[in-house]
Amino acid sequence: MPTPKRWHVIASAVTLLIAATPAVTASAGPTDTDRAGHGRAEWAGTWAAAVTRGNTVGLTETGLNNQSIRMTVQTSVGGPRLRVRLTNLYGQQAIQVGRATIARPNTATADDLSDIVPASVRQLTFSGAGSATINKGAELLSDPVAFPVAEQEDLVVTLYFPVLTGPVTFHGQSRVTNFIGATDLTSAADGAGFTIRPNCCWMFLSGIDVERKVTPGSVVVLGDSISDGNGSTVNADRRWPDLLAKRLIDARPEPRTPGVLNLSLAGNRLNHEGTEPGAGGFPGYYELGPNALARLNEDVFPQTGVRTVITHLGINDIWMSDDSPEAIIASLRQINRQVQARGLTSIAGTLMPYEGNGGPGVWTPEKDATRQAVNTWLRGPGRAEFDGVVDFDAVMRDPAQPSRLLPAYDSGDHIHPNDTGAAAMANAVPLKLLGL
Repeated sequence: MPTPKRWHVIASAVTLLIAATPAVTASAGPTDTDRAGHGRAEWAGTWAAAVTRGNTVGLTETGLNNQSIRMTVQTSVGGPRLRVRLTNLYGQQAIQVGRATIARPNTATADDLSDIVPASVRQLTFSGAGSATINKGAELLSDPVAFPVAEQEDLVVTLYFPVLTGPVTFHGQSRVTNFIGATDLTSAADGAGFTIRPNCCWMFLSGIDVERKVTPGSVVVLGDSISDGNGSTVNADRRWPDLLAKRLIDARPEPRTPGVLNLSLAGNRLNHEGTEPGAGGFPGYYELGPNALARLNEDVFPQTGVRTVITHLGINDIWMSDDSPEAIIASLRQINRQVQARGLTSIAGTLMPYEGNGGPGVWTPEKDATRQAVNTWLRGPGRAEFDGVVDFDAVMRDPAQPSRLLPAYDSGDHIHPNDTGAAAMANAVPLKLLGL
């Protein structure tokens, strides 16, 4: 969904890692109460990101070598303990994690994005060990660590890779400044050693769970760049799923608030691979991910405590690939059937207008007619199949020119909402569809 220029910048921006640190308090190994449903512990997803293979150029292809990466994420729900999920899903070899820590950002310093509170640092362990190997194509779950987490709190994860990782598994559009530097910096209090600071890319990090006494589960958003936050303010956590999480917290305080997990991928399509080219000279990249149906078993169903799925996909199939309404509807129906077959609540969103985006052939009256045909189906027969439909189009379009976004909601590229538009999208989701 991003323009070709934006993706070229993102693809070339990716580079890597960080440096040295002292000992930190280690967590205890797992116990019987660490497992959901055993003892008093119930685990819920509080943050997650969809991941893809590294691109064919740059450091996401070559990998990290004696480097560290410091990444900031924002939780949705809280709890007294947490565990972290690392991934080598798209790697071409086993990789060694030399050290991993979690900490709180130091908001009192001038560089509060990279600096951490030294007393907050906790080493992550894996079956009691401070280092671990992530097998090729595998994931790695840390031991639980006592680290009280609040709702919508920023957390800082720092990973050190002592030897060459090869191609990285990553999320290319974090909308957060992350930090890369040489050697082991997992406990470094300040960011002086982090010499590479791209506004993109969570690498090898795919999820954080928190322990809760009672959990109503989590809401997964399966979307593209509109949900991934393109057009929103960097380092502000104003994607519409973030703002939906805030609505849920305000409407139903702990412990009954569901987590919100944003499993969106900028540029993702229902029926096409990320590497397939698109209209307007768009070249395609690995970081756009596989087709959405292929993502269900990795990005949706394994999420901790998932109860509801909101699918907002299809606009890229229209502008990039000129798919027919029938092809888009068929995939939306298949996603819905698979989600419901798992006993989950399935919600879909109508497709928003995008006239004015891109060069010749990106938007055409014929493509807009396809969008409207998909929306007509969603509002009619589709509403009877899905458990709910959110009419984003009705909220976001300009009444005077329905093929365009309302100017007040337009980030400027005529396809992605700004912060105000993201808030309007979050407010458009009927909370009763989420059990509230």
